[in-house]
Amino acid sequence: MKNLNLRKLAGALAIAAAGLNASGTSVAAEPALGVETLNVGIANNKPWAYKDTDGQVKGVNADILRAVFEPLGVKQFNFVVGDFGSLIPGLLSKRYDVVDSGVVITPARCKLVNFGDPELTSLDALLVAKGNPKNLHSFADVIRNPDVKIGGSRGGQQTKNAATAGVTGEKLQQFQNTETTVSALLAHRVDGVVFTSGTALSLQQRPELASQIERAKPFTGLIDPKTGKETESYIGAAFGKDGVKLRDAYNTQLAKLKADGTIGKIMRKYGFADNEKAPAGLTSAKVCAE
Repeated sequence: MKNLNLRKLAGALAIAAAGLNASGTSVAAEPALGVETLNVGIANNKPWAYKDTDGQVKGVNADILRAVFEPLGVKQFNFVVGDFGSLIPGLLSKRYDVVDSGVVITPARCKLVNFGDPELTSLDALLVAKGNPKNLHSFADVIRNPDVKIGGSRGGQQTKNAATAGVTGEKLQQFQNTETTVSALLAHRVDGVVFTSGTALSLQQRPELASQIERAKPFTGLIDPKTGKETESYIGAAFGKDGVKLRDAYNTQLAKLKADGTIGKIMRKYGFADNEKAPAGLTSAKVCAE
């Protein structure tokens, strides 16, 4: 009887051990990440990550973060709003665990932070007054016309792209954030404002702006001298240099969500097209090395 009881106990322990090792529920309850709360830096910029009128944080990046980390055991997301230019400094000072708010992966930023693999891609877009009165269809048009000025968000990659294309000095005005940049266009302080195509799309859809602004079409953004094609910007989540474990777990789950169509569904919810998906197999390491 004693031996029988010992065998039953051993069997029960073996079953329990197997459940702890193999059960998705158990892993979620005791995730390898060891975190249940994430502090997330966002710039309150549609359609990326923003607080809506109901107080809820929405946006393509915010929804992707939830879809990635909730199955890994994260239960609470503390979204902290700051100016776009303060996001990476906030990450470096450990104010945030992750930043995901329309941040473009660039080699310069890669030296400071660990990026997750690209979530989606975006091109340079120029918003102008209704009717495009200055007939602007490229950065070259801006440079050629001595009376034209454009604006962009301080620290934004599209602002940097304009400068790289040759729009410099007084011709390129920089503003604190998306809202002040658009306000400058409405006040005729600038003739156009440059954003990612995703941000431009969202701004066009605002009822109070729809009758006043439009996206310059066609528009040729920064040209990659190596390919002769427009430079694509890849949007991704940024983690601290000590956040490798978090970033790696993120990448693994993100790949699964791309494969099962979840990422595409989230993108379409916010007005993105299928051709704005990140290329299959593209990693942040490859983008950082370009």
